[in-house]
Amino acid sequence: MTSMRSLVACCLTCTTLVALAGCHRQSAGDEHMSHMSGVDLAAPAGTFSIAQSNSALPPSNNAAKARLASSPRHGEWVKIAWEAGSSDSLMAWIVYPSTTSAKTPVVVVVHEIFGLSSWVRGVADQVAADGFIAIAPDLVSRVRGGPTTEELSGDSARKLIQGVNTTERNKGIVAVARYAMSQPSAAQRYAVIGYCWGGSTVWGHAINGGTSGFVGGVAFYGLPYMTGPVPNGDSLARINKPVMLLNGSKDQRIAAAMPAVDSAMKALRKNYVGINYAGAVHGFLRAQDDPKAQRDEAEEQANLAATKDGWPRTLEFLRRNLGTR
Repeated sequence: MTSMRSLVACCLTCTTLVALAGCHRQSAGDEHMSHMSGVDLAAPAGTFSIAQSNSALPPSNNAAKARLASSPRHGEWVKIAWEAGSSDSLMAWIVYPSTTSAKTPVVVVVHEIFGLSSWVRGVADQVAADGFIAIAPDLVSRVRGGPTTEELSGDSARKLIQGVNTTERNKGIVAVARYAMSQPSAAQRYAVIGYCWGGSTVWGHAINGGTSGFVGGVAFYGLPYMTGPVPNGDSLARINKPVMLLNGSKDQRIAAAMPAVDSAMKALRKNYVGINYAGAVHGFLRAQDDPKAQRDEAEEQANLAATKDGWPRTLEFLRRNLGTR
């Protein structure tokens, strides 16, 4: 009988051959940046559509600052030690929900290659609006010289983030999850959601096993850590919590790898769902239907449609696995 490892290797090898024909390895920053064409980071705040006023969805990039300014929820900056006894600390943004529940589960929100931006803090605010304690760590705190509330430019964050390795990412998530779960109103359970670089970080945290209370994660347009265009089965075999991957089909690199990831996770009998939204870009949750300098209304609508389907799926995943539904 074919061994499980051989079966997984076979699934992965087929897609590797296809993907290798059309791409080459880049640095972590460049690799993710190449898929961000649908997001205009420099667009002025306020240039967003009426759809972005939907309080049931996270804000778009352009709507994030206004959403934060008008939020009725309590959010604050906190400094947290990387690990017990460490003199180094990282900065994080924590937001508390308005709830009558005695104990509330935690959701860690992991930023993209652009660092802890206003948009990521806006997503954290939405997570709190949906009933969870949300905490978003600045995982480049150490490599930028220490904790600060100053928002990095996209270019600066991309350069720094290449110095943040897998071990550092997991230490940061564990640190903020433990901090949030130590709050008097917190339940001892947490999930992780992340975007782009943060999506890959979600996979890494699931492979690493997290810390006590970890229940699973949602990766937006981010793949497991890879030695090539697809992950190896041995690392996926270590996952023992549910994982969901949401991607836009215009991100052809991730779209090409998804069948292999799906096959490998099924072969390993893991709790996994992968969805590839037609016509949406890498970064669709940030982009939504914010207008670009050169308009593409079909793409904008695809991004918004992906958001309207993907966010409720994310909430259902969180509520099911954190035990709040």
